[in-house]
Amino acid sequence: MNEKHCAKEDHERPEPAICFDGVRVWTPQGAHILRGVDWQVRQGERWALIGPNGSGKSTLLSLAGAVRHPSEGRVSVLGGMLGRVDMPVLRRSIGLVDSGVTPLDWLTAEEVVLTGIGSTLRPLWWTYSSQDRDRSRELLALLGCADLADRVISTCSQGERGRIRIARALIANPRLLLLDEPAVGLDLAAREALIAALDRLSEERAELTSVLVTHHLEEIPASTSHAILLREGKVITAGDIAATLNGSSLSACFGLPVECRYDGQRWSARAPARWTRVADVS
Repeated sequence: MNEKHCAKEDHERPEPAICFDGVRVWTPQGAHILRGVDWQVRQGERWALIGPNGSGKSTLLSLAGAVRHPSEGRVSVLGGMLGRVDMPVLRRSIGLVDSGVTPLDWLTAEEVVLTGIGSTLRPLWWTYSSQDRDRSRELLALLGCADLADRVISTCSQGERGRIRIARALIANPRLLLLDEPAVGLDLAAREALIAALDRLSEERAELTSVLVTHHLEEIPASTSHAILLREGKVITAGDIAATLNGSSLSACFGLPVECRYDGQRWSARAPARWTRVADVS
């Protein structure tokens, strides 16, 4: 591909929010993490990024989040080519939800959300306006957490904290939202509350582009429009979710026979009761 791949190709369609062109990433020791990835996400699309452990999902997300550079190839995010754009400035337009980031346990939910304005762990009390505080509470309400605004974060459940983290990522009005396994460790009720919150967000912020990383189809919100499947750093398939998620592509992705089902709202997948491991994808 040439640089036109990461340019606007159709004047009637939204411009790409993310564009990967021949992207490779390897470690200093020479181990390959991503192997020639081509991927394009249009503004307003909602993607699920699926793959087994070690497939390169976190690395791909770090590139989309302007956290690192590719070893080879081109990455464009929100119109800025990595290597030619001010990365800290670009990151101000990106909301990253990482379940591994732990807020200070003495902050209230509202205060945790406010720290998203400057992407700090400690609140910058002197910088927040009354409008900022109102916005914080509005986002908590949008994500089904209105009653948690004044509660200390350490008393919130893991599922509640997950939704609070999303509100924190949204308060700076990002154009791109990246969610790194937001449902990890959640019980059934908390998972369903999180998925419902993401579907509400898609209705309220239709222009917001998002990428959600998951291992499990059951965690994909109904509002998800596209999917990309990774295995060993390679793209198995990517595109419209209805055309992408099927038994054949999931079997190739996870290396075992997979049955895929869609009930009109939600996806699910399972292996047959008896299965033989299929050959690894070369």
